[in-house]
Order: sequence, then C-alpha cells, then structure tokens
Amino acid sequence: STSHQVMSMFAEATRRAAQARFKQKSVDSEGQEIEYDVREDEEQNVKLAESIDLLLAAGYFRARIKGLTPFDKIVGGMTWCIQTCAFDVDVDLLFQENSTIGQKISLTEKIVAVLPRMKCPHRLEPHQIQGLDFIHIYPVIQWLVKRAIETREEMGDYIRAYSESQFTKEHITPRDEEFNIRKGKSIESIKNVSTTYKPQRKYRKPPSTKQADEEIQIHSTLLEYGRRYGIGRSIMEKSDINEDKRKSISGVLGGGTDDDDTSKQQEEEEKRIKALMKGMASTGGDEVLSSAAVGSIVGIQSDEILQFVSEYEMKRAGLESSQPTDKVMGAQSHFRLVSTLQKQIAALEKRTQETQEKHDELYLHYSGVQKQLIEVEEYSEKIANEMNKLNAMESDENREVLQQLRALVSMNENLKKQEQQFKAHCKEEKSRLEEMITELKNGVDTEESERVKALRIHYEADKEKLQKIKALLARKNREIAHLQRKIDEVPSRAELTQYQRRFIELYTQVSAMLTETRQYYTLYNTLEDQRVYMEKEVGILTSIHEKFDLAMSSDRNKDLFLKQVGQILDGIKQDRDQLVQRCQDERKDRDSLNITYLELIEKQRAYYKTVKDFQEECRKNELLLAKLKAKNG
Repeated sequence: STSHQVMSMFAEATRRAAQARFKQKSVDSEGQEIEYDVREDEEQNVKLAESIDLLLAAGYFRARIKGLTPFDKIVGGMTWCIQTCAFDVDVDLLFQENSTIGQKISLTEKIVAVLPRMKCPHRLEPHQIQGLDFIHIYPVIQWLVKRAIETREEMGDYIRAYSESQFTKEHITPRDEEFNIRKGKSIESIKNVSTTYKPQRKYRKPPSTKQADEEIQIHSTLLEYGRRYGIGRSIMEKSDINEDKRKSISGVLGGGTDDDDTSKQQEEEEKRIKALMKGMASTGGDEVLSSAAVGSIVGIQSDEILQFVSEYEMKRAGLESSQPTDKVMGAQSHFRLVSTLQKQIAALEKRTQETQEKHDELYLHYSGVQKQLIEVEEYSEKIANEMNKLNAMESDENREVLQQLRALVSMNENLKKQEQQFKAHCKEEKSRLEEMITELKNGVDTEESERVKALRIHYEADKEKLQKIKALLARKNREIAHLQRKIDEVPSRAELTQYQRRFIELYTQVSAMLTETRQYYTLYNTLEDQRVYMEKEVGILTSIHEKFDLAMSSDRNKDLFLKQVGQILDGIKQDRDQLVQRCQDERKDRDSLNITYLELIEKQRAYYKTVKDFQEECRKNELLLAKLKAKNG
C-alpha cells in the first residue's frame, strides 16, 4: 500500500542518514562531489554510553545488541526498568523493536505519564525521548535503574522461595528422595519409643490434695506415675519464717544437734512421702483400697473426715505425751506433735497469705481511689480558682460574654450527661436486642420468626435483583470500554501535529534524495556526452592520421583530403551550434522557473501575512465579544 511504501522509504532514508553520520557528500552545480564533516555533540554521546552502561549493570543485556537503534535501546531499557519495579500502573507498556511512528509516540507518552506516578524527581517530555536528548534522559534512567535494583533486592527472597515451591511441585531432588525414605522409618521409630516409654499411672491421688499448696500437688502427681522425689527446698524456705518457733519446740522436746536436724528432715520427708502414698489409691484391681480412697468414695464429707482424723491424732499425741513412755514412744510422740504443729503452721500461713493478698488488693484499690480523690480535689480547686478569676474579671462590658460562656459551659455539662444517659440507654437496648436474638434463635416468638422469614425472602429477592443490576452494569461498562477504545483509536490533535511534523521531515528527506538522484543523473548524462564527443574526436584524429600520408602523395588526394576535413569541421560547428542553442533554451527555462519560484515565494509570504492578520482579527473579535457579553451580563 501507499503508507507501507512511505514507511519503507522513511526507514531507508533513516538508514542512509545513519551511514553518512560522520561524512556526508553533496554535488555542486557542475556535478562534482563535495565532501564535508558533520560535528556531533560529544556530551550527548557520553550520556548515551553512560545510559547503556547503567542498563547493562542493571541486567538489561539487550542494550549490547549492535543492530538496535539508540531509541530502541533507551526506550526498551526504560520499559524494562518500569516493569521490574513492579509498580501498579494502569498503562500497557508494550515495547516492540522497529516500531512505527505512531507506536513510538504512544509509548513515549505512556512512559512520561507513568514517571510522575512513580514519584520520579526528574521531569521528562515525549519529544525529548523521541529526539534522543540523552542529557535529560540520563537522570531518569539513573533513577529507574536504582529503583529496579532496590525492588529486585526486596523481591529476591520471595521470588526464590516461589521458584523453589514451583520446582518442588513437578520435580524432586535426590536429597528429598532420601528424606522421604527416612521419614517413614523415623516416624515409626518415634511412635515405638513414645509407646514403649509412655508414662503409666500406678496410683490415683485423693481429692483432698486439691486444697494443698502447689508443690504438694506436684509431688502427688509425680507419685501417681511412680516417681519418688524428695520434697524440694521450697517447703523448707516457706517454713523459714517460723524456724525459731520450731527450734524452740524441738529444744523443749529434747532436740539435738545439726546432724539430728538433717536426719529429722530426711525422716520428715520420708514421712511426707509415706503420708502422700497412704492417700493414694492403686489403679490395679488386686490392691486393697486405702483409707483416703474410702474417703474419696464417701465424697462430700471427706474434708470433715480428715479434720476429725487430725483432731484425733492431736488428742492421741497429747495423751501419749502426758503418760510416761520409753525412748521410742517419746520419739514417736515428738514426731506426731511436730507434724501436727507443722500442719497448723501451714494452715495459718495459708490464711495469712490470703489475708495479705486481700489486704494488698484493698490497699491498691484504696491508693487508686485516693489518687482519684486528689486529682478531683485539684481539679475542683483549679475550677474554683478559675471561677474566682472569672468573677473578678466580670464587668459591665464583658458581662454578656461571661453569661454566654456560663451558658455554654452548662450546655456542655448537659451534653455530657445526655451522652452518658445515651450510652446507658444504648447498653440497655443492646442487652434487650441480644435477648431478642437469643429468643429468636430458640424459636420462642412465632410471629417474630415469621416476620424474619418474610424479611429473609424479601432480602433474597432484592439480592437477586441486585445481581441482575450488577450484570447489566457490567455489560454497559464493557460497551463503554469498547466505545472508549474506538475513540482512542482516533488520533488527537497532538498526534496529528506530530504526524504532520514527521511527514514534513519525511518529505524533506525524500526531496533531498530526489534532488541528489537528479544531480547524479545529470552528472552521468554529462559525462556520457563527454565520452561520446571524445570518442568522436579520437576517431576523427585517428582517420586523419591514417589518411594523411596517402593524401600527401598527390595533389588530387590532397584536395580531396582537405574537402573531407572541411566537411568534418562544418559538422562539428553544427553540433556546437545545436548545443549552444540547447544551453540557451535551458537557461531560459531556468530563468522562467526562477521567476515562477520567486512569485510563489511572494504569494507564500502574502498568505502567511494574511493568515497572521486573520488570526489577529479573530483575537480582537473574541475580545470584543467577551467585553460585549460582560456588559450585557
């Protein structure tokens, strides 16, 4: 087609201009070639090289291809950087090499529109990209490369994890195969070990231990599974508070040295373990139930039974201590008395601890209330001082203002009270609605349930209607988008202007190529004519030279030779006269064309002047119309 031919001619002219970048040739009026150098901007070339180096460092290796134009390298690198930054833009940055003029213009405009959304600190215009203004393009490429590298560092771990997960979906490594083989064996061995060494419950502790302290509960639980450990030092540390009382009691009852104390402690620990074991009930069927197990069967009165047992032990210990016994009976009564006293001390300590905790809690509440009271008193005092100052400032001039201020303050207080009442009302309404919801869930009110069913049916109908409306809206949106795409296909005024500019440049290059071709044809024809005339001249001189000796042999031959030479000269003069006449005709045509050209230039000047005057008159007309509208308005 015609447009395809024009585009191909434009591409060929661009290629030739690139080949003749450093050395261009022209032809003068005589057809001789003139050579001259064209100077380029070195700074532009330096910025182009630096931009390509930056893109290569960032990872855009297509910039190494020598066959690509600088426009394709730079615009492709910018598009790649924007896509690498993973910035959410509603623009299709589709880059294609060797694009048409319209595609290049559209792509550059899209890139320039995206840069401000990415918060690029450098400004860039589409004509700067199309004109390859590398001085202004280089800072933008530098910023884009920096953003692309930062984004790639941030997304590197995520992309690696994603790629590994995608790889493991379809492939497997030898290490994974070995792990899967060992996995089943390891799981089986772990299950066997956990089953073999699973803790087995041998005893069951009585319910009375739930009221004991934490460490006794721990040891009771350990004894349930057959673990026998000595009672730690925490109980001993807890009993350090009443250590003096214990020493005095042991001294009165015949206590001994430190060795006796350690042995007594060990004996006491053994007794505690035995006491705990007495309350344990065996989980086997052949064992006899203990007294504690019987007490747990009794159930509710187990605490009372334990209290009676402890009182019985105390009374029996008192009776045994009052009667004279031997050494063994005295030691037994001593240990019973000590254990009884320790139980009483533990109970008192527990009660003291509970009282202390309650006291601390009440003290904290008291201190908080005290702080609030102090703050309220300070605030009240501050308000009283401000009121006194306000009353002191009151005069006839500002009395109305102060009254308004008091009214506003009272209004504020009323609003606060109303807010509190509204909150309380909302809470009551919330509780009432929650009760109604529970009643509705339980199906108490049939009328309300029927009303809810009717509302639900109405809701479903409205929901279906909404879905239909959404579907209709989506269809309309698709139609609007289709029409919008059709509208976008129509070029705008700026695009038409750029097209016009590009076609003018294309026409200039084509006319220059046509002029150059015509000059080459003229030069060729001139040289061809010179060759023909020189060949004729050489032929004439050769024939004269060959016939000269024969013509000089006799007078008749001489006369004949002279007549032939005269005829040749007459023919040459006729050819020369024809050429002179032809040259004069060509000069006349040139002069007439030059006169016509000058007349056209004069008409063009007059046209431009007329257009300028017409625009000025239109501007004046618009100003007058605006003034007239302003006066009428």
